[in-house]
Amino acid sequence: MNCGCGQTPCKTYGNKKNNNNMKMMNNPFKGSDNVGGLYVEDGRLINGRMDGETGIAQAARIKRAIKNDRKINRIAEGIELADNKKNWRELEF
Repeated sequence: MNCGCGQTPCKTYGNKKNNNNMKMMNNPFKGSDNVGGLYVEDGRLINGRMDGETGIAQAARIKRAIKNDRKINRIAEGIELADNKKNWRELEF
């Protein structure tokens, strides 16, 4: 190939020998059946990805988890206070 520059070897295309030194791009998915959560099982494409969740749904889930944790902590503190009161009554001065 020649670009029309008139030089030998061509500035643009170079020698034919240089063209063989070009590196081929590697396909990262070659030999892999799992691409982004999708995989082939028994000839069928299976979607193994997690369900999408909006930001509002995430915030609501996190808020619910925090509220649940606080409730559990309050119950545990109440039980601990009740046990301490029982032990306090049993003390002799």
